[in-house]
Amino acid sequence: MNLTEFNQSDRCEHFSCPERSVSPAVYILLYVCSAAVVLLTVCGNLLVIISVLHFKQLHTPTNMLVLSLAVSDFFVGALVMPSMFIWTIESCWIFGRDFCTVFWLICGFLLISSIYNIALIAVDRYLALSDPFLYMNRVSVRITCVLIVFSWCLMVIYILAFMYFNGNFTISVMCPGECFIIVNEYWYIIDLLFSFIFPLSVIIILYSQVFVIAKKHATAIRELNNHTRPKTQKITSHSMKSERKAAKVLGILVSVFLMCLLPYFIYSFLSNVIELQRETFQSISILFCLNSTINPVIYSLFYPWFRRCIKLMISLQIFQTDSALIKVFL
Repeated sequence: MNLTEFNQSDRCEHFSCPERSVSPAVYILLYVCSAAVVLLTVCGNLLVIISVLHFKQLHTPTNMLVLSLAVSDFFVGALVMPSMFIWTIESCWIFGRDFCTVFWLICGFLLISSIYNIALIAVDRYLALSDPFLYMNRVSVRITCVLIVFSWCLMVIYILAFMYFNGNFTISVMCPGECFIIVNEYWYIIDLLFSFIFPLSVIIILYSQVFVIAKKHATAIRELNNHTRPKTQKITSHSMKSERKAAKVLGILVSVFLMCLLPYFIYSFLSNVIELQRETFQSISILFCLNSTINPVIYSLFYPWFRRCIKLMISLQIFQTDSALIKVFL
């Protein structure tokens, strides 16, 4: 969440929302583009939610984590992005003091939940590859759902503690037309560690291990096929293809994660020594939110089962009797 410190309190005495300097056509275009991004975020994650909930074949521990991520990203698109885009386009916070507090509460909770969902997926993939037999016997859908509920409750407790113990819960709007929350230096460090450094470290370390394990598996299969008949070359081909696909998806995941989140936390870290500019902060915050737009693409559109689910929805087969039993893995 890392709510950035706003030190320009002297602006409040003479602050007024600046007049728009763009033409009406550009102004309308900005709103159209913003609406398109919000719609893409909401619909993309909604498709993931419906797919995982409806089709019984998708009820797996990994997909429960994907569902949790899609839910948090769905609400980012529905609750956070509209206000953020309007604030940016209007160059002014027009929703008042009370909604500013609510906005940061929702924003912080959903964005941190999204980050930790990605980290949980990293843990899930590592366990599945490092010890597949233990994973199949011990990790169930029920256990995964309990873990998800626990993590969401933990995020709620953290956000409330952050807002309460930070000491500035009631001073959420520094001046009319602005919406920032002051963060003391102690909670700033705690938030940086909890919201970014820790989950990022988990993702990088575990996905690095996933790459190592995948290469070991591929090497073992190649050595095995060297002592078997040519017909088993299909196994090697499939293994290598899967390895390249995993490397591609995981590489895109980590790259997009860093691209969307790293600028936000770097700027927040430097905000103690440089003057905070609203426009820059808003642009970086929007980039932060766009991670929720890209997540369903990374986790879903790269996989055939999701494309098949979309076809079933478009063709209305999802409303047929026993459609939940349709096989989406071909």
